[in-house]
Amino acid sequence: MQYIGLIGQSISASRSPSLHNMLGELKQLPVSYELQELDSSAVEAFTERLSLIREKGFIGTNVTFPFKQIAVDSADEVNDSVKKVGSTNTLLLKDGKVCAFNTDYTGFIRGYRTRLADQAAGKVLMIGAGGVGRAVAFGLFEVGATELFITDLNVAGAEALAQSLNDAGYKATVIAADEVADIAKGVDGLVNCTPVGHYKTPGNPLAASAFGGQKWAFDAVYTPLDTEFLKAANAAGLTIVSGFDLFFYQALDAFEIFTGVQVDDVTPVWNQFREKYDVVSDLI
Repeated sequence: MQYIGLIGQSISASRSPSLHNMLGELKQLPVSYELQELDSSAVEAFTERLSLIREKGFIGTNVTFPFKQIAVDSADEVNDSVKKVGSTNTLLLKDGKVCAFNTDYTGFIRGYRTRLADQAAGKVLMIGAGGVGRAVAFGLFEVGATELFITDLNVAGAEALAQSLNDAGYKATVIAADEVADIAKGVDGLVNCTPVGHYKTPGNPLAASAFGGQKWAFDAVYTPLDTEFLKAANAAGLTIVSGFDLFFYQALDAFEIFTGVQVDDVTPVWNQFREKYDVVSDLI
């Protein structure tokens, strides 16, 4: 049996075990994906759990809130995606080493291109500059973003992300809350990387009147699948990239890293997972 983990907080409802275990069945690999839910957000809690699963022989682990940046310090080697983004969500445990990757970054790129092919992202407004926001922000410039406007209640976090992007040669600007409505009307894409829209924090981070005239929209939230943000974007005629797209493709990338087995037959896997686990949506 090959054991894979997910280290984080409030992860009991995660669909990751279902998807990874299904991939193992499809590829005839004995895979067991096991949640490693922690009560504490302390660095020590993370490092102790990582040490424990390494001792147990796990081949890898995903990492989620609030440990994505903390986890980088535990890595012996970091992939280029981690160097760009500054955080990791995928740790390969192999040959006595911890190797860090960021499949939020690669998964967003795959999800975007699946929905929009070669269409350039153009000018983009992004709400939220946290862990997943950093990965998505760098991913946006890989799919043709020309300029990124960032807003976040944590202004210091938004400014730090903008600085990192500008230092990498991209064009990013932090905007205030009272500028959002005007900026939204002049961009090609709208992105939500806040928790607003989740079952536990319902709502829409952007006024309904701000939707319209853009080309596409992405919401990192995928529980529920049809968020208020995506409903408003769909009603305004925008092409949708969903949080489920990100979840699905980051998981495929992570599975390939953990097992070394490529998942080429993506469409059947997508259809089978949605049918088996009743993933129903009007938008995706």
